[in-house]
Amino acid sequence: MLLEIAIALALGVLLYKYLFRGEEETLPIGDGWWGVGHRQDDENEDIRPFKIETSEEELNDLFRRIDQTRFSEPLEGSRFNYGFNSTHLRKVVSYWRNTFNWEKQLEIINQYPHFKTKIEGIDIHFLHVKPVNLPPGRKAKPLIMVHGWPGSFYEFYRIIPLLTDPTSHGLSEHFEVICPSIPGYGFSEASHKQGCNSVAVARIFYKLMQRLGFREFYAQGGDWGAIICTNLAQIAPSNVKGLHLNMVDAVNGKPLVLLSILLGQYFPGLFGFQDEDVRRMFPFMKKVVNHIVSESGYMHLQATKPDTAGCGLNDSPVGLAAYILEKFSTWTEPDFRDYEDGGLERKFSLDDLLTNVMIYWLTGSIVSSMRFYKETVGKGIGVSKHDRVLVKVPTGIASFPNDLLHCPLLWAKQKFINIVSFSYMPRGGHFAAFEEPEILAKDIQQFVRKVEQK
Repeated sequence: MLLEIAIALALGVLLYKYLFRGEEETLPIGDGWWGVGHRQDDENEDIRPFKIETSEEELNDLFRRIDQTRFSEPLEGSRFNYGFNSTHLRKVVSYWRNTFNWEKQLEIINQYPHFKTKIEGIDIHFLHVKPVNLPPGRKAKPLIMVHGWPGSFYEFYRIIPLLTDPTSHGLSEHFEVICPSIPGYGFSEASHKQGCNSVAVARIFYKLMQRLGFREFYAQGGDWGAIICTNLAQIAPSNVKGLHLNMVDAVNGKPLVLLSILLGQYFPGLFGFQDEDVRRMFPFMKKVVNHIVSESGYMHLQATKPDTAGCGLNDSPVGLAAYILEKFSTWTEPDFRDYEDGGLERKFSLDDLLTNVMIYWLTGSIVSSMRFYKETVGKGIGVSKHDRVLVKVPTGIASFPNDLLHCPLLWAKQKFINIVSFSYMPRGGHFAAFEEPEILAKDIQQFVRKVEQK
């Protein structure tokens, strides 16, 4: 009896969607100005080489602040369940102060060409890495890769060689990789005006790709990068040849989605759910709702009062490190909350983690990076026009098992109407390119091959 009811409801929903579906919308590209003062009509569009450098005064100031840190004591047996365990934090800070070699990390960072160019009144920083060992007669495929929070362009340093020199790593497709920093993150200038949200950033990155001479290109991202690249595909569908995401922002209140939440555990086949979908999502209250509540406190702070929440982080390097690195623990593997060291070095090295922290610290960009939440979701989730615009470009989805939220294929299809690849990844969490560059690179490669064959 329940099965018949479920089928009738599903058919009713599908009929409703067929009879009352609206016209497909497009997302206007618009325009903006985020610089100081009034818009300048003669903006300098030069692309300038850029090298990341640090002064002795900056490092001395960092060490002074580290030395003056006032630590708290953790609760007995709390591990990472209350946030970053301060006992382990002392060990990380000791490594940062006494062993971490920033000069060596600078050499690693500067191994790739960095540039800046002014777009809509602010300086945009980006990497531009051209392919090596490109066979005669072959052309590299332009690929823009966009990071998220609390990451940076440095997240892509392990995957870049797999994409630009694939033959040395058992892969085939050659890419020309562009990794911009989101405005207000790292070495990209922050907006001086309110309203610089994900759609504005997508437009800025579209202009960047046009300025670099790319009329057609692929786009890839997770976290904010996934939303920005999705917006990019919505405003420039004729330019984005393919969209590859390792996080999907497609959860909505459509009847079919709500029905799948209610009945998907009992009738998975009715909604096209695979065993892996059921494993990741049900019981829904425990696997999804409780998990989101326990991991989303930062979002409420940053989407409401980022300047207040970020004030202490911008003043204390140790506070900043704890705030950022805790995300690299629990967002990589939820069970790491039960580890004394938060499992931080099971996927990352302290050198890589602290390099990412240093990018935020030396640029003083934590507050401006947090403001991006208020600009993009501060008015509510699902209320912006881009949330209602369908994505028509070919889309590939790499679904990692430990990401913050699992989006099954049914849900993704409500927004992305041309999905050519949907992969259940064998391992990995939120920071896919940083954690699992090899399997992410392979998935990007197979997706692009499918798009090219079509």
